Amino acid sequence: MKRIAGLRTQIEDWSILDKRVSDSLELAELGDESFLAELETSVDLLESTIEKKELAVLLSGPHDHGNAILAIHAGAGGTDSQDWAAMLERMYLRWAEIRGYKTDILDRTAGEEAGIKSVTISVTGFLAYGYLRPEKGVHRLVRLSPFDAAHRRHTSFALIEVLPELDDSSEINISAEDIKIDVFKSSGAGGQNVQKNSTAVRITHIPSGLVVSCQNERSQVQNRENALRVLRARLLEIKQLEQAETISELRGEYTKAEWGSQIRSYVLHPYQMVKDHRTDYETGDTQSVLDGNIDPFIEAFLRKIKKV
Repeated sequence: MKRIAGLRTQIEDWSILDKRVSDSLELAELGDESFLAELETSVDLLESTIEKKELAVLLSGPHDHGNAILAIHAGAGGTDSQDWAAMLERMYLRWAEIRGYKTDILDRTAGEEAGIKSVTISVTGFLAYGYLRPEKGVHRLVRLSPFDAAHRRHTSFALIEVLPELDDSSEINISAEDIKIDVFKSSGAGGQNVQKNSTAVRITHIPSGLVVSCQNERSQVQNRENALRVLRARLLEIKQLEQAETISELRGEYTKAEWGSQIRSYVLHPYQMVKDHRTDYETGDTQSVLDGNIDPFIEAFLRKIKKV
């Protein structure tokens, strides 16, 4: 049903585009200069729409059309990095809101003084995984630290993980014998029910050693379901990485990605700039980017992949 809904949306979009092209052609054939301004506006809109359609065609991976699980982890840098992780959380939540995607925070661990240590967010919407996939990697922030009494410049890091959200009928099957489930009291805010009852869930996948926890819902059952969603996504990622490593080793070109290789830098001092190191795309409007306007970076990456 989800796939049918997604296909129906695509068909409706193409039908609307087809009608706009027909209307513009009819307007042009009239040869009336009084309609020139209207025709130019229509053509500009069509060109913009077609550019977006071309990008969408690039998102043809097996999971690109589906939902995504976004995880943000504070890196080296103490309180500054935890604050940076919270800034990224806000940025991606705003981006999802602009695109009309639904978001649900599955698990969130607050920082000791400010910000967050980590957060896991479910992003629901057509092409959510495809568009978020280029964001995977290390994001670096340079600014004057608000937590430094001397107000010195600090560099902070945060790691972004993007996983495809799988349903129960996916290729990843989890056996009950392979998991250990523990319940505990939530450590975060959420009302008396969350604090007094053991609603938080921790699932350990014994064969791989993966540990996933969820505590944001009031119901133990809901937290268990959310934890299983994240576990399936992480197991799929491991499977895909193993396949990619095998293929690369056969080619003799396998290179392991390390923590220190950031994909994007956000510089707030001594100048204003956000730069993607993979595409060299950059902008001086840092506030717009932090407010969720990251589509130009995503599109630049997809266009580069297309050329490759």
